[in-house]
Amino acid sequence: MLPLNATIVKINEESPSVRTFFFDYQFETMKAGQFVMVWVRGVDEIPMGLSSKNSITVQKVGEATSKLFELKEGDSFGLRGPFGVGFTLPSKGERTLVIAGGVGAAPLAPYAEAARIAGAEVYTVLGARSADDLIFEKRFAEAGNVYVSTDDGSKGVKGFVTDVLNDLDLSAYDRIAVCGPEVMMASVFRLLEDRKLLEKSEFSLHRYFKCGIGVCGACCIDRSGLRVCKDGPVFSGVQLLDSELGKYTRDASGRRVKI
Repeated sequence: MLPLNATIVKINEESPSVRTFFFDYQFETMKAGQFVMVWVRGVDEIPMGLSSKNSITVQKVGEATSKLFELKEGDSFGLRGPFGVGFTLPSKGERTLVIAGGVGAAPLAPYAEAARIAGAEVYTVLGARSADDLIFEKRFAEAGNVYVSTDDGSKGVKGFVTDVLNDLDLSAYDRIAVCGPEVMMASVFRLLEDRKLLEKSEFSLHRYFKCGIGVCGACCIDRSGLRVCKDGPVFSGVQLLDSELGKYTRDASGRRVKI
């Protein structure tokens, strides 16, 4: 449980507000969708999804991520993990639909790649605010077919990922994996619920963790007591029925905050 000292070996700028930090250690047993606890020295320890066996992809949104953006190659941070439940890999020949919004593409890119290696047919719906904000489009394209949507219409369909999904026969897919902003995931959830396809789906929740191993209880969701860090962050769509998804999130104290 002591943090591993990870030295940054490369930094990729994925968009104006997103960077990928590659470090000098490979998490060989990592499952797509798992996360690590990132210790930003002197600031905080925060959960981050792994975007590969040796990288995290970070959106600049707060104090800890802003501090990460100040780091350069040769600097280091602490890592614990990988933790949590990852996405279920498809079997050979299964048709898999990946639905990624914004930085939610980070845990889904390795999933799409692993699904392709497993022999599945991979299709991705990739959404972002603009063409400049699209993350890992090339990685998804190398794994299979990609449908793009942007809020401003600068690339692909003008609108949201649900605008693309409305034109697809979702019943034709064996598995559906979703990650992105919670408002987006809630919209996808409702769409899949209406089409009675939740049993095929998995969603990765983005929540604030403290311990990352299910001890402190700060990330419990609803009355079920499911812990996002230990029982997730990937949950089946059925598990999330009547849940807080899309209604509220939690702050650092565990208090409900309306979305």
